[in-house]
Amino acid sequence: MIIKKKDILLRKQSNEIHFISNGESRSNSMYKFDRSWSKGLWILTVSVLLIMAMRVFDISMRDHEKYFGTASGNTLRENITSATRGKIYDKNGIILADNEPNYSLIMRYKERRSLTELSPTSRNNLFKKIAKKFDIPLEEIEQKYKAQGKERRDTIIKDNVSSKKVIAYKASEEKNKAIEITQNASRIYPQGPLFAHIIGYEGLIDHKTLKQKRIESENGGALYLLNDRIGKTGLEQSYESDLHGTHGSVQNVVNSTEEIIKQVTKINPIHGRDLHTYIDAQLQEKLTQELEASLKKAGSDRGAAVAIDPQTGGVMALVSLPTYDNNAFVHGISSDLYTHWVNADDKPLFNRAIAGTYPPGSTIKPMLGAAVLAEGVIGERDKIESKGGIQVGSHFFGDWKIHGFTDIREAIAVSSDVYFYTVSGGYGNRQGLGIDLMDAWMRRFGFGKKTGIDLQSEANGTYPNPEIKKELVGERWYTGDTYNTSIGQGFFTATPLQIASATAVVANGGTLYKPQIVSHIGNDERDGRSNIISEGIAPTNILKTVREGMRMTVTEGTARMMQAVPVPVAGKTGTAQFFGNDEKLHSWFTAYAPVDNPEIVVTILVEGQDASISTSTVPVAKDVLSWYFSEYDSTTNTR
Repeated sequence: MIIKKKDILLRKQSNEIHFISNGESRSNSMYKFDRSWSKGLWILTVSVLLIMAMRVFDISMRDHEKYFGTASGNTLRENITSATRGKIYDKNGIILADNEPNYSLIMRYKERRSLTELSPTSRNNLFKKIAKKFDIPLEEIEQKYKAQGKERRDTIIKDNVSSKKVIAYKASEEKNKAIEITQNASRIYPQGPLFAHIIGYEGLIDHKTLKQKRIESENGGALYLLNDRIGKTGLEQSYESDLHGTHGSVQNVVNSTEEIIKQVTKINPIHGRDLHTYIDAQLQEKLTQELEASLKKAGSDRGAAVAIDPQTGGVMALVSLPTYDNNAFVHGISSDLYTHWVNADDKPLFNRAIAGTYPPGSTIKPMLGAAVLAEGVIGERDKIESKGGIQVGSHFFGDWKIHGFTDIREAIAVSSDVYFYTVSGGYGNRQGLGIDLMDAWMRRFGFGKKTGIDLQSEANGTYPNPEIKKELVGERWYTGDTYNTSIGQGFFTATPLQIASATAVVANGGTLYKPQIVSHIGNDERDGRSNIISEGIAPTNILKTVREGMRMTVTEGTARMMQAVPVPVAGKTGTAQFFGNDEKLHSWFTAYAPVDNPEIVVTILVEGQDASISTSTVPVAKDVLSWYFSEYDSTTNTR
């Protein structure tokens, strides 16, 4: 349609312009343009453009770190930085467990594609080169590669790689990004066998434990990695959560060739907490040397010794022989050596000091003496005659010699069996304490239950009663069982640590402590009273009487050899038969010194000594305590 100028009538009316065409149909079409709507559209367009410009600015400037890694093939990589494990020290600052650098060769599952995409021939050639370079059997690498495909996790190919091989591998061109060398730290135990049963050992975390630890880490627990080490035994195990520390991390932006473009975040690792112990390294060494020498003379290769501070419960030394080198476990012990240690008759991995249970013999007579005095079974001056034994029906219960008349002090000093038979099970017209009260009292001294020492695998020992005998052998309790129990025989068993702990109760005047090896962690000092289990075990005057009997053991009884020690010593000897063996017996001695202000309790056990020897334990205590008090400087705690 052509509209001629003359056919158009323009009329301005308000804000409207009307176009009227006479040539159109009679409907007179009209177009309206609202100026306010046009202005709003213009404002909206400008606003959108401004918002887009601001977003471009945010992306290019303020969110640069966030989006930078997605450009040009860049990738954000997070590397975990391992925390250094806490060290372990003796009371004078001597290092018992230290760290040294360690390298591990790892096959990364997340980079497995770089191996699977290789042809079988190329992959095999790569594995051959790695096997040769790191002295690993080719079959071992192939097996781990196949297993990884099923297990879908990182795999350690070799631990403890030498620094020379690390340098050579990094400099070579024969690499694959799925095969990676990582660095962490592993343990070194400077004195190895000397402290093996105390420190224990650490080793690579196994996959089962790693899985469990990763679940725990999701709930606030510590993070563990594939090549992390974890405590397996000893203090390494008991204080794992303190020693482990907290790993840090570094996030970097890397390009397609793994070159670092920019560091995004960094969290520093937190060092594991150091353990400070009551252990006296020099006392441990001396006690070990003297016990080893005594074992040779006694025709035995098994024994244990414990030294405790009776005022705190702090364990100053803990010896179990034979021992082993805990360094052998750090990087994975050989199957031959491990099999040898496990199957050896002398069980070097077994901690006899805390897990070995033995009939304690007469070492328990001071504790039983305190019980019978406290219950009024007998007075401290009352005497009982020993003619070499007592006859009960068809059974004869012998004494090791004829002692004549003895009171409680003398009975402890000369170790009269008849005295303790009588006051425990009764004889003639005298009523004994009875097994139920004996049981209650001896448990107060810590027998028949764990002491609570900060080591795993502690044994309970057994303090027998009618119920326990019924459970063990299915028989009722007889008076003869009470007699045997009163002299530390029969079904009664205890650990060397329990004997030392009970001796400390007598020495310190009635306080039972939980023996502890660790004195404090990091800079957190402990209150010694936190180790107290119970106080006032027996009346003070009664324990004083018992201590006098233990002092008489040294001055005129069965341990006169101890008079050679430069300070006054009190103690108690003990021997115990086992398995009806008349040619071998266990030899015990427990002692404390000085008498007036005890600062050390020493308990010695020689397992299965030749019965022809009078004692193999008293000489050990004599030599150790003589050394301790002649060379000990209480002002500097050094020797």
